[in-house]
Amino acid sequence: MLPPPVGLRVIMQHEPARTPPVFLLYEGTPPLTSAHGTPPQNFAETLPTEMSVRIFGELDTESLCIAAQTCRLWHDIIEQSEQLWRRLCLLVRAVCQREVDGDRRDGLSWKVTLVRNYTRSCVKRDWLRGRYSHVRSADELIDRRMTPLDAETWGEILQAELDR
Repeated sequence: MLPPPVGLRVIMQHEPARTPPVFLLYEGTPPLTSAHGTPPQNFAETLPTEMSVRIFGELDTESLCIAAQTCRLWHDIIEQSEQLWRRLCLLVRAVCQREVDGDRRDGLSWKVTLVRNYTRSCVKRDWLRGRYSHVRSADELIDRRMTPLDAETWGEILQAELDR
């Protein structure tokens, strides 16, 4: 193979078991570099913010919170995206409609509303599904994640137990 012309570089991209090698010609620095000329550390450094938000949008609540702790860039993207928090909050609303609607009426952000109601929705969902139907004493609940629930929620739970 002849060397590339002066000023051009060749990159070989190859996954041995899948496809034949692909050669890309380009001028100047490699296309995937950060502003400092070094290879990017993660996708958020090279993609537009909107694309990073779409990727983060595939995560569940717990994974999104963990991702926000990965690095400063991910944290900033996740923290500033009401779109991410709104989608997750609407999932929580399916279980805790009164609570979520009340927090939004009070002017709380989607993220704050989600944080306030996520654990409550998990506990309420488990109770309504009958996960605690056969609890014989409070000692059986010690290792479980619990949160205070309002009287209306307890009414829903008791009605679900009577219907079982």
